[in-house]
Amino acid sequence: MEINQTLNEYDEVDSWAAMTLVYKSALKKINTKLEILNDEFQQVHRYNPIEHIKSRLKSPESIVKKLRKNGHESTIENMVNYVNDIAGIRIICSFTNDIYRIADMLSDQEDIKVIEVKDYIKNPKPSGYKSFHMLVTTPVYLSDRIVETKIEIQIRTVAMDFWASLEHKINYKFEGNIPESFKNELVECANMVSDLDERMLRLNDEVQKLGNTNLSY
Repeated sequence: MEINQTLNEYDEVDSWAAMTLVYKSALKKINTKLEILNDEFQQVHRYNPIEHIKSRLKSPESIVKKLRKNGHESTIENMVNYVNDIAGIRIICSFTNDIYRIADMLSDQEDIKVIEVKDYIKNPKPSGYKSFHMLVTTPVYLSDRIVETKIEIQIRTVAMDFWASLEHKINYKFEGNIPESFKNELVECANMVSDLDERMLRLNDEVQKLGNTNLSY
């Protein structure tokens, strides 16, 4: 494995294992927090804003590739300082207003510090990509120290996630050089997704106004 070869040169294999443990622990912590918040929301409001949660650790190969792309050597220090998405959580919601509701709930947690926010819903990428990104830190409590650990959180609707998944596959297939015809089709699909999300939200709001708040999602 390329990163292990690099780390062997710096005698940092143990540090790599330790940092992997820290990032995994941070993911477990945030996942548990989200499950509790979702359960509480269900109890209070009879509604679950979160459809499902995905979490992942960036592969060693991807970390090395990102560091080299940005002109950094493959060291543990550079990994921690310059790669913000080593640990990632994706939260999938039913409706767009759930996205901001969840972002607010996370921001209000005392042990979560928001470092950066990128709202690609209000300001979509040229490709049509929509999602709400948060870069946060949370303390991981080890036996001998506390480690502030960065996690990238992405919050999006089911429809946004479906579009992003297809866009990722197409981008991978063409190695980043997507033909114009596919780009145009993706933008058109993104507009359809936005329209679908808006219509579903309006429909849900109308149902709520009728007093049927005990919906099962």
